[in-house]
Amino acid sequence: MIIENSGLKGLKSDLAHLDEATAKLGFVRWQWEYYRATYDLKIEGNGKEYFLRMNTRVESGKLESPYAILYIEDLYIGVATFPHGLDYQSSIPDSIMKIAQQKLAQLKTELSE
Repeated sequence: MIIENSGLKGLKSDLAHLDEATAKLGFVRWQWEYYRATYDLKIEGNGKEYFLRMNTRVESGKLESPYAILYIEDLYIGVATFPHGLDYQSSIPDSIMKIAQQKLAQLKTELSE
């Protein structure tokens, strides 16, 4: 499921600040290459694992530089599937969405400082 109206889409940050802000909230930068990076936050509940995923793209510089400027693209949430993968079509419980929304609001605050 794509998360709309988070207020994060389009925000820009240098890589060092983005890594610091996301790590502080429990996100991990799993996938990256020269021009894009994906940050994931695992949320456990109802006997399942859910992942809040944030896609970013480089506006200037390259990702190995802490000074690279990234902008946030879409944000997704999905349930983990065995053996690996995410199902973005399944419904997400309200309790999990509440946690996700809180984390996104905290991230927006961190990136606005």
